[in-house]
Amino acid sequence: MNSQIKKTAVWVPLLTAVAFVAGILFGTKFLKSNPSWDAMAKIDEMMGIISEEYVDNVDTDSILEASIPDILAKLDPHTVYIPASELQSTNEVLEGSFGGIGIVFNMLTDTATVVEVVSGGPAEKVGMLAGDRILTVNDSTIAGLKLESEAIRKKLKGPKGTSVKLGVKRVTSPDVLTFEVTRGDIPVTSVDAAYMIEPAVGYLKINKFGRTTFMEFLNSMVQLREKGASKYIIDLRGNTGGYMEPAILMANEFLSAGMPIVSTKGKNGTVESFISSDGTGAFQSNDLVVIIDEGSASASEIFAGAVQDNDRGLIVGRRSFGKGLVQRQIELPDSSAFRLTTARYYTPSGRCIQKPYELGSQESYQYEIYDRFNHGEGFSADSMRIDRNQVFHTLGGREVYGGGGIIPDIFVASDTAGVTSYYIKVFNAGMLHRFAFAYTDSNRELLNNAKDVESLLGILPSDDVLLSAFVEYSRDKGGIAPRWYYINISRDLIVRQLKSLIASDILGQSALFEVSNQADKAVIQAVQEAVSGNAGNIRAQLPSVETE
Repeated sequence: MNSQIKKTAVWVPLLTAVAFVAGILFGTKFLKSNPSWDAMAKIDEMMGIISEEYVDNVDTDSILEASIPDILAKLDPHTVYIPASELQSTNEVLEGSFGGIGIVFNMLTDTATVVEVVSGGPAEKVGMLAGDRILTVNDSTIAGLKLESEAIRKKLKGPKGTSVKLGVKRVTSPDVLTFEVTRGDIPVTSVDAAYMIEPAVGYLKINKFGRTTFMEFLNSMVQLREKGASKYIIDLRGNTGGYMEPAILMANEFLSAGMPIVSTKGKNGTVESFISSDGTGAFQSNDLVVIIDEGSASASEIFAGAVQDNDRGLIVGRRSFGKGLVQRQIELPDSSAFRLTTARYYTPSGRCIQKPYELGSQESYQYEIYDRFNHGEGFSADSMRIDRNQVFHTLGGREVYGGGGIIPDIFVASDTAGVTSYYIKVFNAGMLHRFAFAYTDSNRELLNNAKDVESLLGILPSDDVLLSAFVEYSRDKGGIAPRWYYINISRDLIVRQLKSLIASDILGQSALFEVSNQADKAVIQAVQEAVSGNAGNIRAQLPSVETE
C-alpha cells in the first residue's frame, strides 16, 4: 500500500508537468495556426494575455504608450509622436502666442533673472524691469535651488486671465518687491531682426514659419520700405520650417502672376496641390537675396526653391537641410497627437529636394549633416555631393539639382576663424553669456542711455579692456586659465560676440544681429550682391534666355 502511494506521488507531478508543457505547445500551435490574424489582432491578443497572466502587475496602457514612438520610428524620420504632456508647448511655438507674463529670463546663476520685459505685456504693466531677480513664485521659493529653466517656465506660464504672485529682488530696493501679474497672450515672434543694413538694403532674420510669420514679415518689409529699402536680404539660416502657408504667402509677395510656387504629391504620386502666384505681391520688382544653410529646412526650402527656380533672386550660403516631406498633425482622443508624412513637395522646376533616407533609419539621417562637414562640404563648394542624375532647369534655363536640399547660387564657406581650444572652452562653459549679462547688469544705468547700436558701441570700453575683463571673469568665475596665445587668435571673435550679447540685453534681439552681422561672411556677401544689382531679376543676366 505504501509503495502504491509513493508510486502515485511520483506520477502525479510528472503528469501535471507533462500537461503543462502540452498546454504551452498547444497554445503555441494554436497561435501559429491562425495566419489570417492581422498585426492589430495579434497585439490585442498578446496584451490581453500579458494583462491576465504576466507574473507581475503591469500597466498595459503604459507599455503601449511607450511603444508608439518605436512604431513610428519604423517610418520616415519626420513622422513623430507627440505625447499629450508635450502637445501644448509644441503647438505654442508655431501658433504665435501663449499664456504667460511677458518676460525673458536666464538662469546663468541659480536665480531667474529678467533680461527682457516684453513691451506691452503683463509684466511691463505692473512695473517689472530687466535685471529683476525672481525669488518666489506664489510664495514658493525658486531662487538658489538650481532649478531647470523649464521648471520655472512652467510655474510662470498658465491660462490667460489667471494670476501669479512674484517676489522680486531689485538692485535699487533693499526690500523684496511683490508683483501680482495677470497672465495674458504673449506673442511668439518669428522675425528676430529687421533693420536697414545699408542705405537702400533691408535685412530680415526669420527664425520659423508659424501662424503669425507672414504678417510679421509683411509689417517688417513695409517698415523697411518706408525707411528707404528697395533691396531685401532674407536670412533663413537655422530656420527649420513650420507651416507651409506662410512660406507660400511670402514667395507670392515677390512673384508676378501665374508663377509656380510649390506642388505636392501624395500616395502613389497623385498630385494633391499646385500653387502659383496671384500677382498681388507688393515687392515684385524689388531685388532679393536669400541666405540659407544646412539648418534651413522644409518651409524655408519651399521659399528658397520658389525664388531660385523662378530666377527671382539669388540664394547665398550653404546647401539646405533637404526636407521635402509634408506632415499632417493628427490629434488623438487623449490629447496626444502624431505628425504623419502624407505627401512630398516639389519646387517649381519639378524637383523634390528631400535627401535620401531609409525607413526606420533615424540615426544615419540625423547625422547626415555631420557627414557633410566631415566630407568638407562646409568649407568647399567642390565637396558638395550633388546627384547629377537629378537635373532640373529654372525658368531661365539654369541647371539645378534634386535629391538633397537647395544648392545656393553663391557658396559661402562656414567661418571658423578665431575658433581655438580656449574659445571652445569658454563657449561650452557659458562664460560669454554669463559675462555679458554680468557686465550689462552692473552697468545698466550707463548702458540704458544708448538709443541704438551705434550709440551703445560708443559707450562700451575699448576692445582690449573688454577682452581683459572677460578673461579675468572666466578665470575667477569659471576656473578657466588664461592662455594668451589662443586668446589673441580668438580676440576678434570673442569681442564681437560679447558686444552682440550686451547689445541684445540692452536693446533687444535685433541688436544682436546688427552687431554680429558686421563680420558675418554670408551677410557681407549678400549685401555685396544686393548693392551691386546682382540680386535683381537674374533672368535678364542670362544671354541665352529670351526675356518676356
